[in-house]
Amino acid sequence: MTKIQNNETSTTRPPIVVILGHVDSGKTSILDFIRESHVAQKESGGITQHIGAYQVEHKGKKITFIDTPGHEAFSAMRSRGAKAADVAVLVVDSCKGVELQTKEAISHIKKADIPLIVALNKIDRPEANPEKAKRDLAKEEILVESMGGKVPSLEISALSGKGVEELLELISLVGEMGNLKADLAEPVRGWILEAHLDNRSGIKVSLIPSQGSLKVGDVIATPSACAKVKALKDFRREDIDIAFPSNPVLVFGFESLPKAGENFKSFSDLDSARTLLVQSQSKIPKESPMGLPAGQKVLNLILKADCQGSLEAIEDVLKTIPQEKVVLNILKAEVGDINESDLKSAKGSGAKISGFRVKINPIAKTIAIRDKIRLMNFEIIYDLVEGVRKLMEGKVAPEITKIEAGKLRVLAVFLSEKNRQVLGGKVFEGQFEKGGQLEIRRGGQEEALGSGKIINLQKNKKDADRVGKGEECGILFEGSVKLEKGDILVLFKEERERGQLDV
Repeated sequence: MTKIQNNETSTTRPPIVVILGHVDSGKTSILDFIRESHVAQKESGGITQHIGAYQVEHKGKKITFIDTPGHEAFSAMRSRGAKAADVAVLVVDSCKGVELQTKEAISHIKKADIPLIVALNKIDRPEANPEKAKRDLAKEEILVESMGGKVPSLEISALSGKGVEELLELISLVGEMGNLKADLAEPVRGWILEAHLDNRSGIKVSLIPSQGSLKVGDVIATPSACAKVKALKDFRREDIDIAFPSNPVLVFGFESLPKAGENFKSFSDLDSARTLLVQSQSKIPKESPMGLPAGQKVLNLILKADCQGSLEAIEDVLKTIPQEKVVLNILKAEVGDINESDLKSAKGSGAKISGFRVKINPIAKTIAIRDKIRLMNFEIIYDLVEGVRKLMEGKVAPEITKIEAGKLRVLAVFLSEKNRQVLGGKVFEGQFEKGGQLEIRRGGQEEALGSGKIINLQKNKKDADRVGKGEECGILFEGSVKLEKGDILVLFKEERERGQLDV
């Protein structure tokens, strides 16, 4: 038996709340306490990496939370979250104050022009300094009420739950003051939060309606994808028949993956919806082929990710890698597991394949082993980006530095034939080693007359691997320069440093 997600007929809708703040500020922990779940424990690296929407009920009133990632890779995702929300909760670590992503979150909130509540978290810790955090906020033009401003703030602890009830009450109050209304008679429209491709259940899209009500059988579309809704599930993954405004819902029935952050609206039928797609695609400017100078190094890359939001975030961060020396050319960026088609594309183009939280199907693994194609799969976005950066650096010629390791003065030349000579000399700096590379200097000139190599080295008429400062030795020298008494032989070593992308 299916359930109705919301049987209210009122046009007042629950507030949609976005949680923003720096990584590790405690955003997910606050939501965990509210909804008594443990998202943070399930996420790689202890950070939330996808937008999730949850709904709670507090004193008979519903509140929808959008949990946005705090990691800096997800700037675009946080921006979308702020646009979709009615109220923003800025979580600030009361021990550390305003940090880098805190400033970025403030920027998103200001652009979205939505009411703001400041939650000063970790107040239970001995090093907590909420007053400093407030002063930091004031520098960013966020003046809380206790400092004479208009922004409400609360001191909370996600660990003990201190202040969480007051936060929920304040959110409800701010929502009521916003007079949030929705017309259920209007055609449904709203926001796409996230899109996934599941090998078993197909395309899954999470969204939030802002007007109207979404029902099974409805036809909806974004500029990039359309769907006839086959099934609806609420945020608990329970089947429902109708999704009302502000209620997060999982939709099945999309023909292709929509882009996270897009608006959707309803259509009378699929043909009308597909017409929108054609019109939208025709407005996309066609990019001209990238003209690269002769000799320009290029890394071709195929990206696979578990969802659209991750894919977007990865591409955004990859753009920050310097490309003056090596151009990063993303041949394909798709949601889904790494498959044989990806391997064939990689083989034909010489591309590398990087996956983010995806699987590699058995056929693809077999092809990769057979054709010696390297597959990289990551759980943390910054590990992926670092892996791609290393691949790009591998295409940059290494920096070779010559370091002087020893100097010898030629005392006598005993034998000379073709390009080899036997000589005697005395080391007066550093040490000489068998097999070492040499430069020849003559007459006090710093510029090398030529170069050569130590084929053999003797000390006290016995073969030696090395001879130290102050010691005399015999050398079997190989080189094009005919050595003379008084020449200086300089032994040097080459240090190779990995190529750098930065100019």
